[in-house]
Amino acid sequence: MQLTKQKVGVLGATGTVGQRFILLLAQHPNFKIHKLGASSASVGKVYKDAVKGRWKQVVGIPENIASVPVLECTVENFKDCDIVFSGLDSGPASTIEPAFRKAELRVFSNAKNFRLDEQCPLVVPLANDSHFGILPHQQKAQGLQKGFIVTNANCSTTGIIPPLKALQDAFGSLDKVVVTTLQAVSGAGYPGVSSFDIHDNVVPYISGEEEKIEAETMKMLGSLSSDGTQFQKEPVTVSAQCNRVPVLDGHTECVSLSFKQRPPPSIDQVKEVLRNYTCEAQKLKAHSAPAQAIVVHEEEDRPQPRLDRDHQNGACVHVGRVRKCPVFDVKFVVLSNNVMIGAATSSVMNAEIALAQGYLN
Repeated sequence: MQLTKQKVGVLGATGTVGQRFILLLAQHPNFKIHKLGASSASVGKVYKDAVKGRWKQVVGIPENIASVPVLECTVENFKDCDIVFSGLDSGPASTIEPAFRKAELRVFSNAKNFRLDEQCPLVVPLANDSHFGILPHQQKAQGLQKGFIVTNANCSTTGIIPPLKALQDAFGSLDKVVVTTLQAVSGAGYPGVSSFDIHDNVVPYISGEEEKIEAETMKMLGSLSSDGTQFQKEPVTVSAQCNRVPVLDGHTECVSLSFKQRPPPSIDQVKEVLRNYTCEAQKLKAHSAPAQAIVVHEEEDRPQPRLDRDHQNGACVHVGRVRKCPVFDVKFVVLSNNVMIGAATSSVMNAEIALAQGYLN
């Protein structure tokens, strides 16, 4: 499939999510970085100077990006971009993203502001790309020809959605889902949690996180109405408990669930479905899509963040310890790279899917 090269802008380009966008897009076959935007402290500097002392990636700044000037995040500066990736914090995102949409720009957002908006698709690209189908309704409701906002999920919700979607597709509606998260410090951004608070410690509270998982899961496991105008939430009961742990990257999540189907599937059937699951991004051969969306581990002590988070460039999710649950039906452990598939990679893959499906024409 021949895909058109797109000029892209990156908002919040100097932050930790923005830096991941830079690495993913610097040599992308379908997208070309055209404009970079950040806060007033960085405006007027070239990128390498704007992030001096704050570049937190294990590889260096791409040479073709180092001298790109950083601009103020205004419509006027980005109006000639085909699409915009937003790594903005929720504060500035609340006004900047809708202003860009109103100016007929396509915005792929990593912020929380519009995830539960009734007109905006909330998409984990390994699971529910069919929700892009609401974009024509969003444009009509906003009086737009081209502009829209697409959001990716909270980093902790992202990890559990692919296995839940795979099981829902195979065995019907889920009844109850209980998840306990062990979330990496990078999920808090930079500078994030102080070393004094996280070393030798587990913090059993992350503001707003449990509510995000519970609400976002119902939206993403739900369906789009036949006329493409509204989301129908999945009536699954979700209970989440969230913890910050002293791990740099990689969210681990312990999941127990029950099916409405009686009798429930066997553990072997569950493993087979997870192992064979294929998402639309793979079928479309999206550049950032992993070869295997869900990697199932048979080792009794896997997945582990340090050993597994960077597999397939952090674009997949890992599932291990799949076994019978004495309270519900099945339980397992999920690992996802929160700064890759849990953040920038999801936005980029969402744009790749949208491009392949004709939403960026």
